[in-house]
Amino acid sequence: MSKSCCNHQHAAPIKAVSKAAPGQSEHHHDSNCCDNTTPVSCCSTPKPHEHASRDGNESPGDEEPPRGSCHDKACCSAPLSPAHDHEHDHEHDMPPADPLIAPVQGNSRHSWQVLGMDCPSCARKIETAVSRVSGVQQARVLFATEKLVVDLAPGLSPDPVTAAVLAAGFQLKGESADKQAAGRKQASQQPLQGNLFGNFLGKYWQPLSLASLMLVAALLPKEFGQPLFTLATLWGLWPISRKAWALTKSGSPFAIETLMTVAALGALFLGETAEAAMVLLLFMLGEHLEAYAAGRARAGVTALMALVPDKALRIRTTAEGEVREEVAADELRPGDIIEIAPGARLPADARLLDELGAFDESALTGESIPVERRQGDKVPAGSLAADRVLRLEVVSEPGNNAIDRILHLIEEAESQRAPIERFIDRFSRWYTPAMMLVALLVVLMPPLAFGQSWDEWIYRGLALLLIGCPCALVISTPAAVTSALAAATRQGALIKGGAALERLAHIDTVAFDKTGTLTLGKPQLTELVSLNGQPETELLALAAAIEQGSHHPLARAVVANATEQGLTLAEARDLRALPGMGVEGRINGQLWQLLAPSRVATLNVEQQTRIASLERQGKTVVVLCQSSGDQALPVALLALRDQIRPEAAAALQELNRLGLNSIMLTGDNPRAAEAIATELGMGWRAGLLPEGKVNEIAKLASSQKVAMIGDGINDAPAMKRASIGIAMGGGTDVALETADAALTHNQLGGIAAMIRLSRAALANIHQNIALALGLKAIFLVTSLLGITGLWIAVLADTGATALVTANALRLLRKR
Repeated sequence: MSKSCCNHQHAAPIKAVSKAAPGQSEHHHDSNCCDNTTPVSCCSTPKPHEHASRDGNESPGDEEPPRGSCHDKACCSAPLSPAHDHEHDHEHDMPPADPLIAPVQGNSRHSWQVLGMDCPSCARKIETAVSRVSGVQQARVLFATEKLVVDLAPGLSPDPVTAAVLAAGFQLKGESADKQAAGRKQASQQPLQGNLFGNFLGKYWQPLSLASLMLVAALLPKEFGQPLFTLATLWGLWPISRKAWALTKSGSPFAIETLMTVAALGALFLGETAEAAMVLLLFMLGEHLEAYAAGRARAGVTALMALVPDKALRIRTTAEGEVREEVAADELRPGDIIEIAPGARLPADARLLDELGAFDESALTGESIPVERRQGDKVPAGSLAADRVLRLEVVSEPGNNAIDRILHLIEEAESQRAPIERFIDRFSRWYTPAMMLVALLVVLMPPLAFGQSWDEWIYRGLALLLIGCPCALVISTPAAVTSALAAATRQGALIKGGAALERLAHIDTVAFDKTGTLTLGKPQLTELVSLNGQPETELLALAAAIEQGSHHPLARAVVANATEQGLTLAEARDLRALPGMGVEGRINGQLWQLLAPSRVATLNVEQQTRIASLERQGKTVVVLCQSSGDQALPVALLALRDQIRPEAAAALQELNRLGLNSIMLTGDNPRAAEAIATELGMGWRAGLLPEGKVNEIAKLASSQKVAMIGDGINDAPAMKRASIGIAMGGGTDVALETADAALTHNQLGGIAAMIRLSRAALANIHQNIALALGLKAIFLVTSLLGITGLWIAVLADTGATALVTANALRLLRKR
């Protein structure tokens, strides 16, 4: 008999058999087969009598802790409870994740909303300026959420930080550590719709006034038009030169503003006043275009912030009866009872108190069809009540609801830039100074070495200087990445940054956990076979009596089946788990055991054949035994099967069409694994402990790029070892923390959609880089040959930025 026998088993024994309180039995069956076993907690000793309810068994003791799972708040703030009801308890749970290193003890952390950022290069300018302030330990600008986070040494005032940002030409909006508040402030800025014309003029007054001056100058005779063009140039140059000087003082001397200032002054010196004014006008239009693109890319994040309402209707019970009071959403605490009307959104994560309720969760999951929730189910913040007035109990702390955790992940994603983005960033740092040096040589060498005209080569050098602007190149990657991440979030997929997005695009093989990933994680009792002629209902009642109180999915399936049949369960005493074997208890003085087949030595050939037949059908078998002396006499076989996800077959076919291989890695017995894998048309490896899964991933990774899809604590090591880990949205916090991406809607079809989006994003990045560098190369040659002038050079740069931005925004329309 193979040891690989049953989902209802434990990994190798951890500790000696220990007793459990009556009604609280926890199971331990055989070793090589259990999908539901005890993990090694990242912060505490293992719980020897609880199951993780997931594929793969206990984490190897010598395994490196899963990424983000050890010694951090997400995992250590409370003991992990692997036996949780994972159908509900973890749904939509996104672990808090700070994109910055935790502040050193004693340091103070401050955050502001930044106004006026057009592109990621603006964020780096602010970081450079703030980092030069005395006492700043670290500074990070999160472009997607327009947030500046600064750690200051103890006792220092944040005033020098705000002064440094203002000096660099940007604005800060009140200090706020709460992203919801920032989102509400940002949303409140938008609806100034009383005077659209006035708002338009207020935003675009500078380019409009410059264009008006240029139009008047062009219509006047040359003797009047020339001075007016000069005036227009100085008018447009004043704010740009001020910002260039501010950025130079704050540590960014090679900003685009500096290049524009030098080029405009050089054109004035040469008498090309009309061209100088045109250069500045095109630059201003390009800046507004970048701001528009940034706003479009951030629109999804802004909309997410606005999902949580400011107010909530709280119900308090007093001596006089129930009192309804409207309170601020950030005043809600766990345990508060709230009431929401149809069409209203939840201000916090909450548990449904009414028997039934329908909620539109499309903002978090991308699924437009309302989801029916039952009493006790957890509903994430931002969900919309679909049909009736409902009461719920708040379960999340302020600032830690589902929307907040998604925003944390988006912020974290910004700190994990794609390798190609990091390369472009490094390239642009020396590219601009190098182009300035080349422009200087173009100005000096021909006149000095060959006696050429100074005016002609100064003009060509200035044109070359404008071509040296790296804006289009710098924005080529982050624009595409931000658009792709926003599109993914809107469709119920969270991808933690450009690095994960790039790795996802190169995947060759997708490895799946079984329980809770390919299957629903809700096994059902399909057959009960009496071996001694005793009525099946009596045997089921005996088995359910031993299983009462257990959180193990198989145990709950047995109890649920007995409850559905209306059976009366006897009280079981002396319940205890048998590590690596099963569970036992006394009913009316008789010792009964539920054991894995490999632990029952008294099975005859006929019974073994029947077990093998059931396992070939993809079922897990547990043997109910009556203890007689030192022997366990089998009296019944209980066959249970987890249901395959309805969308699993279609999702795997979609991956196959994308040219990807699929394989299932499970701790279940080989016969059950083979049955499910055959039905889904994929490869499989069975009987794997967590270290076995890691080894299988390592073997695959030696020749392929592998993605690991899982939902359990015990999947975390394999997810970390893979090129990229993807967590199912209903999984455990540790799996979500370890993963590089997560599916909030818990639908396998989202994997193919993520991969398609990542491939499209990578192609988009390559197109953007080709556009940016290609146009520069063309106009570099034409400028050196004197074919194109200053305004064409800046138009080429602005045009490249426009093309790159428009190309990146196409990703927002991906479905």
